[in-house]
Amino acid sequence: MLYLLAWHLRELWGPLNVFRYITFRAALAVVAALALGLWLGPKLIAALQRLAVRQVVREEGPASHRSKSGTPTMGGLLILAALSLPVLLFADITEPWVWVACGTTYAFGAIGFWDDFLKVKRGKNLGLRAWEKLGLQLLAGATAGVLVRLVAGHAPHAGVLYVPFFKNVQLDLGWAYIPFVTLVLVGASNAVNLTDGLDGLAIGSAILASGTFAVFSYVAGHAKIAQYLQVPAVAGAGEVAVFCAALVGAALAFLWFNCHPAQVFMGDVGSLALGAAIGITAVVAKQELALAIVGGLFVAEAASVILQVASFQLRGKRIFRMSPLHHHFELSGWAETQVVVRFWIIAAMCALAGLATLKLR
Repeated sequence: MLYLLAWHLRELWGPLNVFRYITFRAALAVVAALALGLWLGPKLIAALQRLAVRQVVREEGPASHRSKSGTPTMGGLLILAALSLPVLLFADITEPWVWVACGTTYAFGAIGFWDDFLKVKRGKNLGLRAWEKLGLQLLAGATAGVLVRLVAGHAPHAGVLYVPFFKNVQLDLGWAYIPFVTLVLVGASNAVNLTDGLDGLAIGSAILASGTFAVFSYVAGHAKIAQYLQVPAVAGAGEVAVFCAALVGAALAFLWFNCHPAQVFMGDVGSLALGAAIGITAVVAKQELALAIVGGLFVAEAASVILQVASFQLRGKRIFRMSPLHHHFELSGWAETQVVVRFWIIAAMCALAGLATLKLR
């Protein structure tokens, strides 16, 4: 809204022309989201404590986590709240990609909210049934896939999958692109959800991934840069960079309260929304496969659970001391803060490797 107002008033006051630069508006979005999140954080935490919205630690988890039981949860609401206003103020809200990104994020956030609500209501770590949760995620993902396909229209990149590191390798999925987008979003949201097990781990890694996809979105939306780097140009994708920037600011604000020892947990309302937000920005920027590189830590966490379950069912033996992967290292003697910081370093390396795909073609 502020962007549109500045655009209409630019002829009356020249300095307002600066609002036409996506980089300037993205910077404002980071600062605004961070400031709003830091202001809202104590109020939300106090409200969650007053309403007894507390974390119920699962009994099968590490014994060291029992002390965390009773910590306020559903803090992901802070991320969503701090994200919304900066996007409305600084993004071009006439651009459909902005609404696709926001709608997808909030749809998955709503699923997580329902799951968290049931856990709090029952006083147990039992929310939605697995098939109910997955079914809702598939529905939200498929809806997002249809919207992406409709917004792309007859653009050359519509329904096409681009392979990182290879400038001439493209797979035209046609309408099969919709179930592919569904798979990307469901996979990304659940991967972040599985990573959310230690103070600051998921949110710190999500900040790195979101910042990376802000770059990808900006490049995709800038025709000349996209042509130079030989990546697909997506009209309007640059505005999603503002969305990503606001997400970074909101996530930084949440990390302020979620760093060890955490004052609040994000809950599924936060983890599912974050995963979907990262996933949909990868889709809009036509960097779906690069998501597996940028989000390598999330992939490893999800893979550890899959491998653990498969190994136990097929061989009756476990590969890891406990899954997801961060629990394995906890039980191996690493302190919680050591696991978090070291995993952040891995996430940073994955982000840099993802950015390298822009040039290595």
